[in-house]
Amino acid sequence: MSVIQQLLQDVPLPRMVRVKQTFPRPVVGNIDEAIVQSFMQENGKIPWPTGGEVAVVVGSRGIADINQITRAVVRQLKQYGLKPFIVPGMGSHGGATAEGQKEVLESLGVTEESIEAPIRSSMEVVQIGTLENGLPVYMDKFAHQAAGIVVVNRIKPHTAFRGTYESGIVKMIAIGLGKQKGAEACHKLGFGHMAKHIVEAAEVAIATNKILCGVAVLENAYDHVAQIEVLPASEIIAREPALLEQAKSSMPRILVDEIDVLVVDEIGKDISGDGMDPNITGRYATPFATGGPNIKRITVRRLTERTHGNANGLGVADTTTKRVFDAIDFSKTYPNALTSTVIEPVKLPMVLDNDKLAIQAAIKTSNVLHDEDIRLVHIQSTLSLEEIRVSESLLPLLLGRDDVEVLSSPETWPFDENGELDTHELWSE
Repeated sequence: MSVIQQLLQDVPLPRMVRVKQTFPRPVVGNIDEAIVQSFMQENGKIPWPTGGEVAVVVGSRGIADINQITRAVVRQLKQYGLKPFIVPGMGSHGGATAEGQKEVLESLGVTEESIEAPIRSSMEVVQIGTLENGLPVYMDKFAHQAAGIVVVNRIKPHTAFRGTYESGIVKMIAIGLGKQKGAEACHKLGFGHMAKHIVEAAEVAIATNKILCGVAVLENAYDHVAQIEVLPASEIIAREPALLEQAKSSMPRILVDEIDVLVVDEIGKDISGDGMDPNITGRYATPFATGGPNIKRITVRRLTERTHGNANGLGVADTTTKRVFDAIDFSKTYPNALTSTVIEPVKLPMVLDNDKLAIQAAIKTSNVLHDEDIRLVHIQSTLSLEEIRVSESLLPLLLGRDDVEVLSSPETWPFDENGELDTHELWSE
């Protein structure tokens, strides 16, 4: 037995109770129909070209039904007699390579077959202007050559800064469409200036008259499409802030504000740009964003397959497993940090041999006097918060709430002989 095992073997793990959290659940019933109706409603405000190719910009986030949304946009553009093609709009993601960005789209289900249009992925850009402070503004070369551009993105709170515009159409135009060079320019002076820079860069891009419109997607707390709006280019700046406020009000959360240990089954770029959404965990990589619960220790158990080894976000965790460390592809993880100039998300937490030791290490270092008082929450990911597990000590805070349902009696942790957690026994199918 190693010294580390000796130090942790007697750390008790609390019994856990499965609970169901309930949030408002607006949902778009028919995505294809919603896209058509939104385009029809705004059609007269959009300066459609009289033919030619149109670039449809799609990002790297795991947006609900993004392949269906993209296909519906493509079909609508074809109805207007246009020839749509897809451009990855993801800054430096996908390892900052053309091949990597196409792979990211394909991992999200956005393939040439599924969306019925070609994908043209390149890191080449065209400089389209300069901000007053001298920062250059870039645009994807293929998109710039097209007769017009349609930008598809989800609107939600950002994970590293606060502003009137955060993650949405404006940011996609400034950073996603600008590829690695555009992302690098916007991040040059850090996130303290981001809220200002993305608006100024987007205004430069809109002034080129290349942008036709944005397709804004809002999700509910269950990661389902709750609303779709087409924003004509001339109205993107004016209309997006209200949509951001709607998105903020629809965010799910852990219904406990003070947590000693949070165990997260998996993180990845397909879950959040930060691997796990800081708006849920309260752990931010910069001082320019706040909110969420107060958590002493976070344990991460694994990376998602779709993150392709990109461990961005692991740096804000406190303990993890050797399995996670072995899955890291640093060539996929570091480009985002080097571009954003924020290195905290790619640092390494304490690495333990297995799940049990990683969780015990988090408990041991959380400074709780009485073992039975430990406040521990276990989630599958920051995108999956309907069913969570909480320690017995948290039940008094949750019982009697209309938005919480207890699903099980107290359970012990089902570790196998190697100290790995068998989650198939834990979560409802």
